Amino acid sequence: MSTDATALDALPVGAVGERSVGWWGMLCLIATEAALFAYLLFSYFYTYVQQGRAWSPQPHPPIALAAANTLVLLASSGSAAWADRAERRGARTPAITALALTILLGSLFAIVQVFEWRAKPFTLTSGSYGSLYFTITGFHMAHVLAGIVMLGVILVWTALGYFDRRRHLPLSIGVVYWHFVDAVWLFVFASFYLLPRLW
Repeated sequence: MSTDATALDALPVGAVGERSVGWWGMLCLIATEAALFAYLLFSYFYTYVQQGRAWSPQPHPPIALAAANTLVLLASSGSAAWADRAERRGARTPAITALALTILLGSLFAIVQVFEWRAKPFTLTSGSYGSLYFTITGFHMAHVLAGIVMLGVILVWTALGYFDRRRHLPLSIGVVYWHFVDAVWLFVFASFYLLPRLW
């Protein structure tokens, strides 16, 4: 009887390694979402080339708030990587701290983005530029909010001790998604705030 109980305790509690279904599922999701962002940004650049500089209501959109927000998001990517490394070492408390910091920074990014939207002199319906700006940044915001929810669930699981050095794949998958969200923002930031200053 005790042998059976020991055998049951030794059974795997989740997928191990980067070849699991969850890992490949996340990579497929990222590829799909990256394609959608590529289509949206292509629409932006195509319209910009067709219409010229006069198309943008702000030839040089204010960059200060968006640049600060970019730094916040990059810092959140660093704390997410910290959480992943900590859990791989079996250091649960640092992993929890890093995940909480990532969620806090992601939430700060979302709040600042709302202020950024409100400061714009155009709206979603004021023209094709406003439509593309709010669609692309809004689509990104939806991914940020999904990432915050995902990391929140992972934070609870981490606090409950569901992960260890060997089994921490959900946390790693969540971190990869968060890095994707951050990388996409760099393209969005460059498209709307940096490149118009170079043209």
